[in-house]
Amino acid sequence: MITRTHLPIETFDVVLIGGGIMSATLGAILAKLLPDKSIALFERLDRLAGESSDPWNNAGTGHAGLCELNYMPDAADPTKSEDIARQFRISQSFWASLIADGELPPTFINETPHLNVVFGDRDVEYLRQRFETLRTSPIFSGMQYSEDADVIEQWTPLVMAGRVLDGPVAATRHTGGTDIDFGSLTVSLADSMVRGGGRVHLGREVTDLDCRADGTWLVSGRNVHSKQRFRVQANFVFVGAGGYALKLLQKSGIPEVRGYGVFPFGAEFLRTDVPEVVSRHHAKVYGQSALGAPPMSLPHLDARVVDGKRSLMFGPYATFSTKLLKAGSVRDLFTTVRLHNLLPLLTVGLHNLPLVRYLFSELLATRRKKFALLKTFVPEANPADWYLVRAGQRAQLINPQASGTRIAHSGVLTFGTELITGAGGTITGLLGASPGASVAPSIMIELVSKCFPAHAAAAQEWTRVARNA
Repeated sequence: MITRTHLPIETFDVVLIGGGIMSATLGAILAKLLPDKSIALFERLDRLAGESSDPWNNAGTGHAGLCELNYMPDAADPTKSEDIARQFRISQSFWASLIADGELPPTFINETPHLNVVFGDRDVEYLRQRFETLRTSPIFSGMQYSEDADVIEQWTPLVMAGRVLDGPVAATRHTGGTDIDFGSLTVSLADSMVRGGGRVHLGREVTDLDCRADGTWLVSGRNVHSKQRFRVQANFVFVGAGGYALKLLQKSGIPEVRGYGVFPFGAEFLRTDVPEVVSRHHAKVYGQSALGAPPMSLPHLDARVVDGKRSLMFGPYATFSTKLLKAGSVRDLFTTVRLHNLLPLLTVGLHNLPLVRYLFSELLATRRKKFALLKTFVPEANPADWYLVRAGQRAQLINPQASGTRIAHSGVLTFGTELITGAGGTITGLLGASPGASVAPSIMIELVSKCFPAHAAAAQEWTRVARNA
């Protein structure tokens, strides 16, 4: 009788861990660039895009720097907004090429104006300066600005109707914004990969990664239903498992991940599907955070199109849990703590006390208080029309600071994403969160350039098309 340890181990050229937008994007790219290579994707849930890529686990904003004020805290410095806008153009170029080839249906993306609306002298002056800075950049040339309440009401009637102004108001508007169903997009990208010869395994949780003497990887896991173990061999591994990416990279043993940590938090939104309300708002409107509040608290009212149906979402209302995935365990965060990242974790907590206070206040907020915040955005909102929905769980990245020792002495909480590559480019993982989904193609093109250099020029073709657009 053959024992489990003697069962044959299937070998793949590429193994993708996680069934979200990142793995699906990389799978679709590699299926085009490496049609003769075997690709397999493993996802612990019974469906793709079940975590942060699910359309109701995110706000669907195609992040392009048009309205996200937290990308530009200094109104005179457009660097980050321009960088994200360029990356989003790469996304649009990549998606457009797949749509033209019949690989993607165009229904996942909808033109949706992106606006900012702010009130009061301080925020109006900031928005005015931001507009003057951005208008000189060709990538933001279509942006409009107004301090005329009547004009702003035409742009966003739901926000202005019934509002009593006791000070100045200002708004910017760009009609080139988008609303994206990242769940539908993820499934379509995975389908494209499968048509190119790739395979998708659902209900399969990867639990361990071991580098073998020959440089290949032994990927171990279990069927979440039968509990039966499985093992496959891979020449290259991508860890795109969202909040679980860190602990899998730690299990791989690569030194490049030493000192890194994650800070988990979630969010809730108020949602309405009432046609009379939804029909009055066809934009994504971002406001300004309250003075002293963290960047993650930017309030926004989002027009959504999911499965062809229109809704509105308002938020976010931050939540906190030690889970690293929405379908995770409360033990998750503690499984990532190591001696080498303990000090970064502790220093981030000490250096971000305003964020801790903000999260604590959000956890104590009643539904009435949450609705009161919506009323500042939509003065005529009716409580009967809105209900709370729980969004996805995010694991924000904690970067270790160099100390000249084996143990990092401090860490910095960053709101972005970072590729961690080790073992001679045979394994890469993605840590962090927003604006990840919107710029997934540019991140994966960067990965291809690092880990598949022979195909870098072909991957960069999408960036060339975007630059010339």
